[in-house]
Amino acid sequence: MWGQELLAEVVQAGDLVVDLTVGTGQDTLFLYQLVGAGGQVIGFDIQQPALLATSDRVTAAGASVRLQPSGSNQLQRQPGIDLVLQSHAEISHILPAAPQAIIANLGYLPGGDHELVTQPESTLRALAQATALLAVGGRLTVVVYPGHPGGAEEGRVVTEFFTQLEDENFHVIQLQVSNRPQAPFLFVAEKYNQEG
Repeated sequence: MWGQELLAEVVQAGDLVVDLTVGTGQDTLFLYQLVGAGGQVIGFDIQQPALLATSDRVTAAGASVRLQPSGSNQLQRQPGIDLVLQSHAEISHILPAAPQAIIANLGYLPGGDHELVTQPESTLRALAQATALLAVGGRLTVVVYPGHPGGAEEGRVVTEFFTQLEDENFHVIQLQVSNRPQAPFLFVAEKYNQEG
């Protein structure tokens, strides 16, 4: 919830925004509500059931949805929601412009196969591309879930990634529940200068 609130501060109607891990579509719907019918949301997931569930959720809210197959190329900048059946590590091949906001919830699909989780290697590739592509003034939020198998390792590499972002280009904050080590934690990076 904090991640959504912090994105809402920088997103306006008509913006381009990205959901790196569509899941059940809650963040996708939230982003659509921020950008409105004139904005564009691009969502990624490697699981077809996640994209279909998200499509149902956002269509019920009145959104225009385009399902994009695996192997898609760069999309056009146009209003609506594009749901892409690809890894979040492929965003640089898909985005038509610099997004104002990017959100990710790592881990597994709620209600899905708990063995199918985000992986540190692809997550790092996605985050590197996301920070490079993000518009100046835009924000990237990432929720890390250390409690599942592999989650602690992914949390370590994500933490290292954010702590190494250049301070001349990004402000980074971390929100964490100090007395619950297995609780999810949040990173927020705001880009205030274009990388050289």
